[in-house]
Amino acid sequence: MVSVYDLKPKFQNLLRPFCRSLAHAGVTANQVTLSAAVMSVALGAVIWATHGAAWALLLLPPVLFVRMALNAIDGMLAREFAQKSALGALLNELGDVVSDTALYLSFAAIAGVDAALVGLVVAIAIMTEMAGVVAIQIGAQRRYDGPFGKSDRAVFFGALALLLGLGVQPGWWTEIVLGLAAAAGAFTVLNRAGAALRERKA
Repeated sequence: MVSVYDLKPKFQNLLRPFCRSLAHAGVTANQVTLSAAVMSVALGAVIWATHGAAWALLLLPPVLFVRMALNAIDGMLAREFAQKSALGALLNELGDVVSDTALYLSFAAIAGVDAALVGLVVAIAIMTEMAGVVAIQIGAQRRYDGPFGKSDRAVFFGALALLLGLGVQPGWWTEIVLGLAAAAGAFTVLNRAGAALRERKA
């Protein structure tokens, strides 16, 4: 299933020189992971506190891009510079869920946006990541299948924030796109679970 995640190898290649510089400077994978989570929670709190002020929403796309870069960098630091650890694995998975929840749940505070639908999309996003991690428990690899994984959600909410930040008023169209996001997320949960079971059976 096509996903933005498929572009990750090319993105990592672009970041590799910077990653190497960070490693030589003594920056650790866990520090990068925590920085991404703190940045995400901080912006989520700002969007919530300002009820989706235009300037706060317009910060979301660049912050999501930086977060994706940091997520790629922490993985490369762990794999390519002998920084893998049990703590790092926990921080990586929990950090992603905390960051997603903080950033995307803040849309519920925007007047005219259906808070229940936002909550549903966020809940399904958490289940999506759970489905990916639980695959390991049954002897399969960690699943990243689409069509609505972490990177895809970032593109979706980044675009939504851009439109709202530029003054497009929420209404029926936000309910439709959030409904579609929930459906895509639910399909992703099933897709990851099915792929894990097929892998285990093989």
